Amino acid sequence: MADRLVCRECHRVQDAEQEEACVACGSTSLTEDWAGYVIITHPEESEVAAEMQVEEPGKYALKVR
Repeated sequence: MADRLVCRECHRVQDAEQEEACVACGSTSLTEDWAGYVIITHPEESEVAAEMQVEEPGKYALKVR
């Protein structure tokens, strides 16, 4: 998915057309080298979100290189 970038810090997936910084945490460490993603809608009720330490709803990469 070359049209998507992932933040190396928080694993948030975002469109490549967006700014060169993460929309969630502000990090400039973005990559195109990632695999798999999960959509978290209710992080306060999700065991996956707890394991990934996600507090905001959104799309997150499972593996970031």
